[in-house]
Amino acid sequence: MLDLFWFGPDVKGHLGNLEWDLDSFPQPERMMAGLKEKGVNTVLITEPFILKGTGKYQEVLDKGLVGLDASGKPYHYDFYFGNTTLLDLFKPEARDWFWEIYKKHTLSGVDGWWGDLGEPERHPDDMIHVNGRGDEVHNLYGHIWAKTIFDGYAKDFPSRRPMILMRSGFVGSQRYGMIPWTGDVNRTWGGLKPQVELSLSMGLQGLAYMHSDLGGFAGNYKDAELYTRWLQYGVFQPVYRTHAQEDVPAEPVFWDEDTKDIVRRYIKLRYALMPYNYTLLYENAVKGTPMMRPLFYVDDNPALLENTTTYLWGDDFLVTPVTDKGATTQKVHLPENADWFNYWTGEAFEGGREIEVPVDIDNIPVFVKIGAFIPMVPPFQSTKDYGSSKLILHYYHDTSVGQSEGYMYEDDGHTKEAYLTREYELLKFSAEYKKEASHQRHAGGVRLPGPAGAQRYRAGGAQCAGKAPLGWEEICERVGRSFPSADDKNESGARDGFGCG
Repeated sequence: MLDLFWFGPDVKGHLGNLEWDLDSFPQPERMMAGLKEKGVNTVLITEPFILKGTGKYQEVLDKGLVGLDASGKPYHYDFYFGNTTLLDLFKPEARDWFWEIYKKHTLSGVDGWWGDLGEPERHPDDMIHVNGRGDEVHNLYGHIWAKTIFDGYAKDFPSRRPMILMRSGFVGSQRYGMIPWTGDVNRTWGGLKPQVELSLSMGLQGLAYMHSDLGGFAGNYKDAELYTRWLQYGVFQPVYRTHAQEDVPAEPVFWDEDTKDIVRRYIKLRYALMPYNYTLLYENAVKGTPMMRPLFYVDDNPALLENTTTYLWGDDFLVTPVTDKGATTQKVHLPENADWFNYWTGEAFEGGREIEVPVDIDNIPVFVKIGAFIPMVPPFQSTKDYGSSKLILHYYHDTSVGQSEGYMYEDDGHTKEAYLTREYELLKFSAEYKKEASHQRHAGGVRLPGPAGAQRYRAGGAQCAGKAPLGWEEICERVGRSFPSADDKNESGARDGFGCG
């Protein structure tokens, strides 16, 4: 990710132009096309404030598109960026006008939209909107803004999935594909600490993509340990995205070698987990299940209602971010619905208890459920390069689990609502342990050594069934209709990868 925000040559006085600054970006279409070839999609930040004297100011006044004062005149007021008006997005004609600007830039190569300051950040209580005063409709503003972009895509780009990043919304905003974040969080340990609780709470309310600016946004506190811990946690939050004011760099490349080495390893893990993570997104789309889940989802222990330090990433990962500077141990509650392996060491733990885990800067506590299937792929550089032709299926075997099931969802990554048109695949995995078996079979997979009772098996290659030792039988079943991809098929037309061809 390349993180750049540009409000003009001197920051203030430019909101409302809603056009490229050609002095700084003389060939925006060519620039975006070149970035896309490198796997970088362009997401532009927009705000609903039209400052006095900017390019669109007279137009929105002439067309009556802004909020009014008590006398019926355009409401002007001062805030950080200058003297401004505010689009009345509750008016259909204002939404139509705003969408035409989005449409023009989308046609020129923009791939996503970021709605900032959309609470609105400065919203006079006595401003008159078409449906009420500012203090009556304030909380709905970001919601209707997201709807504006979502509806525009549905009308003019019906086959495309809209990317809509918004700082503000309302109950039900997930229906418009909103990706919210926790705002301009302080770049401090105090800023990191509440992030799990915020995402868990919002996920339970339906806004499952809630996430934070990794590394923190505001302030000039530069701490490699804090930055590392935040980006380690980010592997197991819905969106992996750094964003910061210019005081401290957001991108890993600007940090010291030790920090880069650790963060690089975690970023690779994030990419390698794409099949597992994409399945979580599918579950959210069709069931509303959040990706980050509180422990009481699976453990009916009233005390866990207060646990905001450990959470489930999907069904099979248990994560406890490190949020204290200099921590050497971390308490982890293991839910009683399963037993757990330490993801890094392979050590097995019984569920239903709290343990204390030693930590160093290299890792945060991550556990994987015994009996889980974790589909992964080798790390790659960009989501445009993602494919499952080299799928690696990890099975976390222990003799205490007699039967196990799992699955993986996949589509082309672009088609809107692919699951409704059956342009997708479900690969189903199941395992049954036969204790009477005395021989080991291991066809087409690779055994990953680990401590006794913590055996992982990896099956790969173009096959449907992978056999693991100790009598395990794994079966995968394709459901749905394979999406078309000429370079993702072998000569017989069957899908390459760990699937049923």
